[in-house]
Amino acid sequence: MDMIKNRLEKNYKKLKNWAERAQIEAYRLYDRDIPEYPYIVDIYKDHFLIYDKSDLRDLEKNHLPHVQEALKALFKCDDSKIVIKKRERQEGLKQYEKLDAKEETFVVRESQALLKVNLYDYLDTGLFLDHRPMRQKVFKSVKDKKFLNLFCYTGSVSVFAALGGAITTSVDMSQTYLRWAQENFQLNNLDPAKHNFINADVLEWLRNTKSPNTFDVIFLDPPTFSNSKKMDDTFEVERDQEFLVESCMNMLRPEGILYFSNNKRKFKISPAVLSKYKVKEITAESIPQDFHDKKIHNCFEIRSN
Repeated sequence: MDMIKNRLEKNYKKLKNWAERAQIEAYRLYDRDIPEYPYIVDIYKDHFLIYDKSDLRDLEKNHLPHVQEALKALFKCDDSKIVIKKRERQEGLKQYEKLDAKEETFVVRESQALLKVNLYDYLDTGLFLDHRPMRQKVFKSVKDKKFLNLFCYTGSVSVFAALGGAITTSVDMSQTYLRWAQENFQLNNLDPAKHNFINADVLEWLRNTKSPNTFDVIFLDPPTFSNSKKMDDTFEVERDQEFLVESCMNMLRPEGILYFSNNKRKFKISPAVLSKYKVKEITAESIPQDFHDKKIHNCFEIRSN
């Protein structure tokens, strides 16, 4: 147990001042740093979320109790503040399906914004920690602009855009997450009525919406794969990227910018996209400092040539 306790303590010492200075209450404390401890530990204010990434090879050396005991010793907390989830490879929209119905939510601060999280009811919490640098990038660059957030989830990127002075449009297939997005706006004294929230299958919406030269900035963060019952076809981000990028570029104003992010490990940007547009990979600068996993997502800045 000492090995994991020492590592957690070391990581916390390294991150604590940065988090306090930047007013960040949700961040990654431990990211499978030690092979014998295949876990991820995220801090959410005074709660700790452990993602169990162990597989069959780890069964006989169940080190999960060591991680729990180390957290309790370091942070003087009890079991009620520690949440454990088994994190397996998720296909499609499974990551958005309900696991529980506790409906226990609380609010965390991330620099300029307050955001609602739920550690229990879904595999994800309502806040993708790896997009923190992108949220800052958007906040600083969208004053007086029109901003579109596709596959918006709980709208945290839209909140930062609105706080930065943009008029936002957020599109997602889930009514639950769109309502959550509107609650996030209200938490930050942003009037949801002054922004647009569209409940739609994003792919269908892109096919049917003719809005050329409408937006200054678009954030596109699709799932890797989807075969949702609400969709007619399957979707695979690498295969369908040309349609996505082309549709977004048609909606952008001439000087506009598309941020295209996805979580596919071995994603390759299509030669057709590279030849038609000015593409700059910004993955390295878009990964937060608290993440060891530098392949957590891919991110590109795309402009018209």
